[in-house]
Amino acid sequence: MTELIPAAQAAAVPSGTIRVRGLTARTPDRLLVEGVDLDIPAGVVTALVGASGSGKTTTALALMGEHRPGVEVTTAVLDTGGARFGYVPQHPSSALNPALRIGTVLDDIARAGPGRGHPVTVADALERAGFADDPGMLRRYPHQLSGGQQQRLVIAQALLTDPTCLILDEPTTGQDPARRTAVLDEITRLARQGLTIVLVTHDLDAVRAVAQRVIVMGGGRVLETGDAEILPVAAPRIPQTRADPTDRRPTRADARLILDAVTAGYRNTGVLQHFSLSLQPGECLALHGPSGCGKTTAARVVAGLHPPTAGRVLLDGHPLAASVRRRTRHQTAAIGYVFQDAKAAFDPYRSVWEQILRGPTRLRGAAGPESATAARRALDQVGLAERITRQHPSALSGGEAQRAALARALAVEPSLLICDEVTTGLDPVSRQRVLDILSDLVRTQRISLLVISHDDIVVDAIADRVVDMSLQVTNRGPL
Repeated sequence: MTELIPAAQAAAVPSGTIRVRGLTARTPDRLLVEGVDLDIPAGVVTALVGASGSGKTTTALALMGEHRPGVEVTTAVLDTGGARFGYVPQHPSSALNPALRIGTVLDDIARAGPGRGHPVTVADALERAGFADDPGMLRRYPHQLSGGQQQRLVIAQALLTDPTCLILDEPTTGQDPARRTAVLDEITRLARQGLTIVLVTHDLDAVRAVAQRVIVMGGGRVLETGDAEILPVAAPRIPQTRADPTDRRPTRADARLILDAVTAGYRNTGVLQHFSLSLQPGECLALHGPSGCGKTTAARVVAGLHPPTAGRVLLDGHPLAASVRRRTRHQTAAIGYVFQDAKAAFDPYRSVWEQILRGPTRLRGAAGPESATAARRALDQVGLAERITRQHPSALSGGEAQRAALARALAVEPSLLICDEVTTGLDPVSRQRVLDILSDLVRTQRISLLVISHDDIVVDAIADRVVDMSLQVTNRGPL
């Protein structure tokens, strides 16, 4: 039960401060947050940081009086200071309607907004979220946007509601450096206009750039509060070596994957034009470039999730059908895919454990005990406890969902693994563990790894070659 703040106490709290005391959150078998006390001052950027599963998102949702399904939340005191909340989730697809065009949804939100604060137009919201003036974009559906574009679209939706407090859960996730800078600049600008910002993130460089107050969480508790000086020093960046995308390398006979002059897009929008590349066994190739340049489209073509209009895909020298529905079980099992939006890639009505088991059973024909052994081996590789996966996806943190998604792909023992922003939402320790796992798979098991990432540290750590997708229109030969 939440109690009201006594008048004497309320008078001592600065106007507009969001105040929480004794916040506890639990599921039937897990204590997520225990006895958290915190203050969110008005008109500044407050960052909630901590390891995956530390309780950051649960705490942020509780500020609005919200919680995930199956989570019980109690507080001794919750005073929102009269705030109007806007929320941008870590996984943008959860806030997007796949059946409606982007313009339709934005117009509906804008029409519902008058009467609260200052009316915000669709054009203003899109510009502030970093979208160029492109009327054609409003006619597209959410699935026709890249992960970074989906993230900015959700920010635009939140801005249309004219909030006084904006909660952003990993807003720089999946953003290329230019867009990431634009998002951080917008956060700073909004705070200067008096908007209260709560930033939930693992991006410590982003925190240093924009936050005036930092709350460090761990094990469901507040460990430390202060300014950005309390943060650890970031790991040094390694100088990056990139492959020249115009270098016409001959395709080796033993290439595991070949994209041969692939053209693909959405309706009247071309994304890939005569795009080619090759990937060898035991090699990691990274696709790099700004949001919308075709990185994820190329990966979806490989996986049979987006049929190309021209060109072909070969795996171990054999042409693959354009659609995964027309591929053999063996071909489907050979390609593992870890999606950027990990939670959205799970069935919300089944436990994560059931879904990890399903791959070895259906694609490899494994019996029950054999599937369970494969699942436990994969979970051990990514450092995720089996008991966590016995829950539904909504009960997992963003970082836990990312590792579970990687485990699901590894349980099928693919020869080609596609990782789309696989380390987003992970704290530095968990991220390094995942990178070590991927590097070991490439080195010892000769898995071919296709990585999509905006994170230079990730690319520098594991990629043998890097393809700059912003130049893909000039790439007419195998790489």
